[in-house]
Amino acid sequence: MPIHYRKSFRILPGVRLNINGRSWSITLGGRHGPRHNISSTGRRSSSMDLPGPFRYRRNHRR
Repeated sequence: MPIHYRKSFRILPGVRLNINGRSWSITLGGRHGPRHNISSTGRRSSSMDLPGPFRYRRNHRR
């Protein structure tokens, strides 16, 4: 049975350091509005809460 580990630290308002068993990432942005995520594995994503029936949008880049 594998052991999973995930921890998130708030560095500054709107900046979080996320650590798991394989990598780490930095998230820029707040709970509402646009967010940008940069991972140690090279993955980048942007997400945003949208009004109306769309609610959420995410784009990934490697």
